[in-house]
Amino acid sequence: MNKNLPFTGAVLLGGVLIVGSAAVSFAGTQDYEFQPVSTNVKQGQASLVSVRLIDKRTGKPVSDAVILTTRMDMAPEGMEMMTTPVVAAASTEPGVYAFKSDFVMAGGWRFKLAAKVQGEPETIQGEVVLKAAP
Repeated sequence: MNKNLPFTGAVLLGGVLIVGSAAVSFAGTQDYEFQPVSTNVKQGQASLVSVRLIDKRTGKPVSDAVILTTRMDMAPEGMEMMTTPVVAAASTEPGVYAFKSDFVMAGGWRFKLAAKVQGEPETIQGEVVLKAAP
């Protein structure tokens, strides 16, 4: 009878746990962040808003995301029900997503976004706070 059998079993089990955990390692939604290119926007019709989606593990922009939903509201001013439409606009910079929105009032605006990143099983969600001024 081998006296080292319990030890050998523990080592094998530990190896399986380590290998098993590496096989299911995914980036999580917390590994991505939406950042405003500028927090200041012009109050008025069809003002341009640009956000950058960053992979926080590498610090690099993510250029192949598909933006699924957007919402622009005045939650920072205590008026979450005050919304304005958001329309996609052209962007020439990799990892930067541009939009146009009508900022009918000066003040703080919250821009909520959801995106799918290739290879990620979960939807990336985030928000940025903007300041509209004349």
